[in-house]
Amino acid sequence: MTAVTVVGCERCGSALEVGDLRCPICGLAADALRTSGLVPAKEQAKVVRCDTCGASLEYSAEVKAPRCAFCASVMHVETTADPLEQAEVFLPFTVEPTVAREALGRFLSEKRFFRPSNLATAAALESLRPMWWPAWGFSAGARVSWAADSDAGSGRSAWAPHAGQADMMFENILVSASRGLTERECERLADAYALESQERAPRGPEDAQVERFDVTRSGARRQILAAVEAEAREQVEREHIPGKRRRNVHVAVMLSSLETKRYALPAYVLAYRYRDKLYRVVVHGQDAGVVLGDAPVSMAKVVLVVGAVLLVLVALVLLFAR
Repeated sequence: MTAVTVVGCERCGSALEVGDLRCPICGLAADALRTSGLVPAKEQAKVVRCDTCGASLEYSAEVKAPRCAFCASVMHVETTADPLEQAEVFLPFTVEPTVAREALGRFLSEKRFFRPSNLATAAALESLRPMWWPAWGFSAGARVSWAADSDAGSGRSAWAPHAGQADMMFENILVSASRGLTERECERLADAYALESQERAPRGPEDAQVERFDVTRSGARRQILAAVEAEAREQVEREHIPGKRRRNVHVAVMLSSLETKRYALPAYVLAYRYRDKLYRVVVHGQDAGVVLGDAPVSMAKVVLVVGAVLLVLVALVLLFAR
């Protein structure tokens, strides 16, 4: 992964990328560098932002009374006070809209107890919107210190303490910069993307929209650090802690390098209506087998289960009262 480096941070020497507002390693403000011309400023941009979920999409003069692709609420036009990040690379759509509709049909037809039995036949597709949602892709180097208890060398005790340090590299980890998708949705979608398919220009359905970055690179540092810590913990448990059993695993991460890339990742956001209520489903833009969404609950089945539980409890009370 490559990054455009224009200058190093005055405090820690880490590379700054075009548009950084703060150093991603130590957090030092980059305002002085920008005013000196070393880090070029970005133009302020107009976006349309949803009043309900907060997602922002690219503004187009051709779009009249735009509605949010994520929650169908009316959006308003705003001019941002701070410069906006823009996607460097786009992953192409490899799932066609017809396939996304079929994926929704399979989702609605899934046999789950608390779903209404007529969901697949009574639900009506309200909208299907192809979207590119934003994510930071990063590679990082880190010095990882760890401590844990394990059964290795424990002697007569059940546990023995162990500790160590290791230099680790982390490649192509995605961190969401989307406000329209939930964190859980982004995590589930991210695992199925083919990052090697990246292109410089968007390629997909003509009506596909692009969600804008609402998180700067320096602002994403907390999420990036949390992702590195999670990866480091897994690697420490897998490769560095001796023994077969372990507990009290702790890791501390010190980033030594950070290179990022701004991705636009494809997905379909579908809305369907069941009994006058809208529900949302997200279909992966490169793997139609990844479908996330909401479904109604049959109150009749809930009442049935609650009634059965109450009958069992009453029967037990009567049994023990004898």
